[in-house]
Amino acid sequence: MENATLIESFADFARHKNVDRPTMIRILEDVFRTMIRKKYKTDDNFDIIINADKGDLEIWRFREIVDDNSEDIWDHDKISLSEAQKIEPDFEIGEEVAEEIKLEDFGRRAVMTARQTLIQKIKDLEKDNLFQKYKDLVGEIIIGEVYQILSKEVLCIDGEGNELILPKNEQIPKDRFRKGDTVRAIVHRVEMVNGNPKIILSRTSPVFLERLFENEVPEVFDGLITIKNVVREPGERAKVAVESYDDRIDPVGACVGMKGSRIHSIVRELQNENIDVINFTENLDLFISRALSPAKISSIKMIEDEGRVSVFLKPDQVSLAIGKGGHNIKLASKLVGYEIDVFRDLEGQELEEDVDLDEFADEIEDWVIDELKRIGLDSAKSVLALSKDELVRRTDLEEETIDNVLKILKQEFE
Repeated sequence: MENATLIESFADFARHKNVDRPTMIRILEDVFRTMIRKKYKTDDNFDIIINADKGDLEIWRFREIVDDNSEDIWDHDKISLSEAQKIEPDFEIGEEVAEEIKLEDFGRRAVMTARQTLIQKIKDLEKDNLFQKYKDLVGEIIIGEVYQILSKEVLCIDGEGNELILPKNEQIPKDRFRKGDTVRAIVHRVEMVNGNPKIILSRTSPVFLERLFENEVPEVFDGLITIKNVVREPGERAKVAVESYDDRIDPVGACVGMKGSRIHSIVRELQNENIDVINFTENLDLFISRALSPAKISSIKMIEDEGRVSVFLKPDQVSLAIGKGGHNIKLASKLVGYEIDVFRDLEGQELEEDVDLDEFADEIEDWVIDELKRIGLDSAKSVLALSKDELVRRTDLEEETIDNVLKILKQEFE
């Protein structure tokens, strides 16, 4: 293969892959220097001149002429006088010989290997560029098109045909995709697997919800409103704490929009996820009260050393505080950074008719009583006020155990 043919074929391939000229020259030189080192052990005394536009390649070897009997004759940068005079008869000792090395001197196999190496280096560069591009986009929303649906993931492609992966556990449970659908998600993480970049998307990350607010609410995008924290149960419920640095702007109102116009598009994107927008405050009691909305709190008791908060509510507010499937209290705990325990505020009721759970220690095992107390149930009536299903959901107790507890407690009041 001639120099021009090799260089031109590689240059065409590099241009097709959008490789800039300096990078292409650097790769060419690296490959040819590798060929030189394989044949001559070193490339120290070689110059490579490449003109990719014209397909020119020149490789020059430089050696100093020494006497035929010199001890240095075997050095890589030395040549004997007799050998030098074969190149040019009037050469003398001490002069430098510049000898052009032809590509065919390396042998056909070496040249073919060089061509394959050049192409592989461009492909590796392309993978590295893709990795770096998406590494810089982690946490940003991108749009992909579904091209294949598998049992554990959905495969998408971006505008340049690069593969993006949306795993099952990063999909909202209600997501249903078909081939050709457009998908919005954030770049969750980028990994190198066996030399290939793997781009993972997510629609369940709290960051995805935060970016949607930035897209839909100009005040958030401009920095007039700051999102302090986002917590989610994907597809079910989310809580977003917001704060405004401008007293004239109502952060909650701005995020919701006129008649919910701004938040509705976000809710639709998240498969009707119920989103609570909460005004952030440094007042922890007030923040906890807002986080447990729509429930109304009677009083709060902090246990800061244990990172727990005891919240007391009227009996009719307890189910609102806990929420469907326990999502409300779980998200409120995550939002404020404290474990929230809910207790019924029985003040004003006939407390003497109630019985402390510890009184049943001879019939109910201690670990069962401790589990009930863990969720704020410390009396017989507080347990009986909840349904069996709610007790199963909120505790780690088996149905059979709960049935037995309810039976014992009911007998006390019969």
